[in-house]
Amino acid sequence: MKLRFVYPKFARHADHHPELREAVPCNEYFGPPSLGIACLAAVTPSHWEYDFRDERVEDIGMDDDVDLIALSFFTPAATRGLELADAYRAQGKKVVMGGIFPTLMPEIAAEHADAIVVGEGEGVWADVLRDVEQGTLKPRYSGSSVDPSSLPLPKVELYLEKENDVYRPDDYPVQIARGCPLKCFACVLPASMGPKLRHFGTEHALGQIDQLAKHGKLGSLTEDTSLFFGSGTQRRFGWILDAIAERGGPAPFSYLGTSMPMIRATSSDFLGRMRRAGINMFYLVGGFDPFTMKAFTGQNPDALQNAFDAVQKCYDHGIEPYTSFLVGNDQDDEGTFDRMLEFANKAKIRKAEFAVATPYPGTAIWHRLVAEDRIIDRTWAHYNDANVVFQPKNMSPDRLLQGYLYMWKEFYKSRQELKNLGREERTIQF
Repeated sequence: MKLRFVYPKFARHADHHPELREAVPCNEYFGPPSLGIACLAAVTPSHWEYDFRDERVEDIGMDDDVDLIALSFFTPAATRGLELADAYRAQGKKVVMGGIFPTLMPEIAAEHADAIVVGEGEGVWADVLRDVEQGTLKPRYSGSSVDPSSLPLPKVELYLEKENDVYRPDDYPVQIARGCPLKCFACVLPASMGPKLRHFGTEHALGQIDQLAKHGKLGSLTEDTSLFFGSGTQRRFGWILDAIAERGGPAPFSYLGTSMPMIRATSSDFLGRMRRAGINMFYLVGGFDPFTMKAFTGQNPDALQNAFDAVQKCYDHGIEPYTSFLVGNDQDDEGTFDRMLEFANKAKIRKAEFAVATPYPGTAIWHRLVAEDRIIDRTWAHYNDANVVFQPKNMSPDRLLQGYLYMWKEFYKSRQELKNLGREERTIQF
């Protein structure tokens, strides 16, 4: 039987605001498809024939002879994902959905699919395919938290073999754990993957790195702050870092995601181990945690100084802090825009991105704003950090949007020298 994995297209910052392409002197970051597709491909039975289409860059073959369409998408791609599902089903094709949005908004997804997978798919994928073969497909499959150490390496060659001059992701994710015990108000990870941190193991992580390095590709460590949480987790991550260094490292990493409070809490020794393993850039988020949310209000100089110290600590260890600023929290007012820009200049941040606070379904902020009747837009394509989909507390929606655009333009107005750097140096997520 024939299976097609489809990754729906979605709009990013500059797609909604084309003027950013004129203002920001950097190449746009082109991210990889969902790693979930590669993970499911790795556990697909050998008697199934399958392929993969990325709608961002290629025709998805709507009329092709395929027995099952598997759509995986997060919230920014949900509008398109639901449209595609309807179109496929209108042609008589079976459609199964999974990923972050179907997991957190199953009632909405179920209206458009023959089946949805809620949670992690590897544990139920064989059941889904068997039921398709037997004509007994169920409307919902609940994937429990799997033991990552029992899983094969994700089949990233599904993506790599498609690369050409047009399709060339900047990096590919290396996943070394699932779940997160933290409760950051804007993050979907605890809701979609569970609150318990589960590790893949050193050899599995090294295997992911090796399969990318074999093709000359960069890996990104996207687990964000969870990698630093608790001594046990940091110890496990340290084993991976040391193994890389012992094998003659550094590994080809593009960045590691983390937060300002985590950097301040991480020892200089551990940061040095990260640097020796090949990590030379942090995707450093600010405004997402209870500490830095206070830094740009103009009323908490200690929080502002702590944020500054975190950035300087990155520089002290030779790791660039590519910083993301979230604006639109209830603590923010119209002065926040200039405070963030002043901070970025004082801290000598070279590259930054700016994001509108977005209440993604399933997050704490989503549930709170729904309860407060402050959601003003449920067009999922607008949930991409570049649009205002809720009523801010201390300003109008339009003022928040204009402030967001102002920060992009003002920050890069004085950084036009980035035009002269190489592509790897200039890539920005906008």
